[in-house]
Amino acid sequence: MRKKIAQYFASKKYVQKILENPADLSEFRERPTPRLITGLVLMVLSFILGWPAVFALSVLAVWFKEPLIFVIGGPLTYGFSYVVFIVGAWLSRAPHYMGVLLRYYMQYILRIMLSWKER
Repeated sequence: MRKKIAQYFASKKYVQKILENPADLSEFRERPTPRLITGLVLMVLSFILGWPAVFALSVLAVWFKEPLIFVIGGPLTYGFSYVVFIVGAWLSRAPHYMGVLLRYYMQYILRIMLSWKER
């Protein structure tokens, strides 16, 4: 059964391309650029802005007995933190780095699968 699964994946063009052009992680050894650092800082800031700010707004709404503070401020604050996260991910080139990691681990898993022997 495992051999059939490995053969199925080995017949796919994407898998063949990954195995012919192995991915390396040399990009992660390079010195981080100011753009990357700024993007990562914005991503961390979005986590600080997200749920803690929504929690603080809910506490304020209960404290002042004004539910509109939470009803309006909660989604706005969380939406703003989402936008900050997306900008940070764009600045840090997160999709590119995730693609490199995905190709590397796909290559690793496929090599293991293709080395399986029938028992």
